[in-house]
Amino acid sequence: MKPLLNNSTHNQHLSLPNTSIKIAIKREDLIHPFISGNKYRKLKFNIEDAKVNNVKTLLTFGGAFSNHIAAVAYAGKEYGFNTIGVIRGEELREKKDLNPTLTFAKSCGMQFEFVSREVYRTKTDSAFINSLRNEFGDFYLIPEGGTNELAVKGCEDILEENDSKFDYICCAVGTGGTISGLINSSEKHQKILGFPALKGDFLQEDIRKFANQDNWKLITDYHFGGYGKIKPELISFINTFKNDYNIPLDPIYTGKMLFGIFDLIALGYFPADSKILVIHTGGLQGIAGVNDLLKRKNRPLIEI
Repeated sequence: MKPLLNNSTHNQHLSLPNTSIKIAIKREDLIHPFISGNKYRKLKFNIEDAKVNNVKTLLTFGGAFSNHIAAVAYAGKEYGFNTIGVIRGEELREKKDLNPTLTFAKSCGMQFEFVSREVYRTKTDSAFINSLRNEFGDFYLIPEGGTNELAVKGCEDILEENDSKFDYICCAVGTGGTISGLINSSEKHQKILGFPALKGDFLQEDIRKFANQDNWKLITDYHFGGYGKIKPELISFINTFKNDYNIPLDPIYTGKMLFGIFDLIALGYFPADSKILVIHTGGLQGIAGVNDLLKRKNRPLIEI
């Protein structure tokens, strides 16, 4: 998969008052505006595999504001694939043109299949996959969120040689692919901390399928009520962070992670003089859709 703009990133150091802890953010979000951060990493080897196998169509799954759906749609346009998005929520069929993520994906040529939440829960069942093949013909299947062995392989490239100086590597967690790649490429002295965007502790087993070390932990206290749930203090934090460091955060993943990291620093979780590397996984395209929801509820918006 050829580089879209720049498949190398840089670490941006933050100035934190009243602490000896050092933080740097790896700006994976700057790889590309549409195939951003971990989505580029996850798709890289999958797209190469699809090309090698001469498959012309990519099919994947996602919700209304899915970064993955947007990234696959653009990657299909960029690399000459047809794309199909199986979208959670039949009600979105009539609202797709009001949804920024789906509008973008459609503009990239993605075809949609809207299914009920009940049907969507069967997305990994062979019977459902076979029914999709009967409807759409042959396709290259990319799981929800993009996580599979090739995606984990791509995420192993996130850490670079000079990142070995960090004591902690922190990332947001959706389906577990990114953190698995980080675990596999980390040094044994490093601790990998994952901040799940979803409520619950069920991701442990998913990560163990791919991870080859045990130097990791999930911090499950900063989901703000569950996937896609947002509270005013999170919006305030994201806007303050953007103002202080000129780094935008999304409210689904990176905003919750950084909120958690700053809170843990205040609580004394990290030893003095710790060096923390935070992975910015992108996802900024979702801000527009979240702001639409906030606007309808007459709540403060995320500053872009």
